[in-house]
Amino acid sequence: MSGSGDRLPRLLALLPYLLAHPGVRVGEAADDFGVPEPQLRRDLQLLWMCGLPGHGPGDLIDLSFEGDTVSVGHDAGLARPLRLTTDEALALVVALRTLADQPRLTDRGAVERALAKVESAAGGAVEAASAVAVAVEPTDRVLAQLRGALDQRRAVHLTYYVAARDETTERDVDPVRLRWADGRWYLEAWCRSVGAMRFFRIDRVDAVEILDEPSTPPADAVPRDLSEGIYQPAPEHPLVTLRLDQPGRWVADYYQCETASPLPDGRLEVTLRAADPAWIRRLVLGLGPAAEVVGPAWLVEQVRAEATEALAAYG
Repeated sequence: MSGSGDRLPRLLALLPYLLAHPGVRVGEAADDFGVPEPQLRRDLQLLWMCGLPGHGPGDLIDLSFEGDTVSVGHDAGLARPLRLTTDEALALVVALRTLADQPRLTDRGAVERALAKVESAAGGAVEAASAVAVAVEPTDRVLAQLRGALDQRRAVHLTYYVAARDETTERDVDPVRLRWADGRWYLEAWCRSVGAMRFFRIDRVDAVEILDEPSTPPADAVPRDLSEGIYQPAPEHPLVTLRLDQPGRWVADYYQCETASPLPDGRLEVTLRAADPAWIRRLVLGLGPAAEVVGPAWLVEQVRAEATEALAAYG
C-alpha cells in the first residue's frame, strides 16, 4: 500500500512524466515509479480532480486513455513559464549550490548550468543566498554516494546497523537499485557476506566506501517485487501468536499479520511470521503488559527467561 507521505511527491512528478512520455503504458509507468499498477491507476484518477481554481472545463487536468496507454490531454497550465518569487528563487539557489557541493555528483555540469540560469534571473536573491549555510543530513550523503556507485557500477563497502540483532556489521555489496518503499529509502544489493539479495535501510547505513572494483551481482540475482511491501514473510519463518491489549494494538496495523481476531476479553489475537525471533522478543518485552506471547512454546519460554533476567537486574 502506498501512504500519503510518498504519494504526494509521486503525484507531483507524475504529470511532467506523462508529458515527457505521451502514450506510455500504464504498467510501464507503474514500474518506473516503483508502485503496483492498481496504485498508479488510483493516482491517475486523482489527477483528474487537480488543476486551477474554478474547477470547470479547461481548469482541471485532462488525461486521455487508449487501451493500456495514457497521455495528457490538458495540463492545466503546467507547461507555462515559471515565475519565481524572491523567496522561491532564494530557496532554489541555496538548494542548487548545496547539490553542486556534494561529492561524487554524476552530472555536475547540468547542475551548474541550471544554477547559472537561476542566479541570473534571481537578482538580489543571489547575495542573500551566500549567507545561508546548509547542513546535509547523513541520509542524504549516503544516498548521493550510493547513486554515484550505481551510476559507476561499482561495488561498495557498507558499515550497517542491524536493528534485529542490535549490532553494527561490515560487508561488501554489489548495488542493484535504490527504492523508496514504506516511507523510507532502501538499497537493494547482492550481499557477498550471505550470498543473497538483501535490502538495506539507508537511515541505518553508518558509512559508505565505494570500492575500486565493479559491481557484479550474479546473473540470476533478480530484484524483488515490492508490490506487497519491503518485508515479505516466508513460509519457513516461525508463525508467532500474540495477544495485544489496547496500548499494543498498533502492532496489527504496523506489521504484516496473517490473522487478527478480537477476543472476548477485549484483547486482539494476531499471528505473524518473524524471520528473527530476537526481534519478536524485544517487541514483546518493550510492550510490557500490553502484549502476551501465546506460541510457539519455545518462544514463550525465551520471553519468560529474558523477562526474569531483566527483573532480576532490578533486585
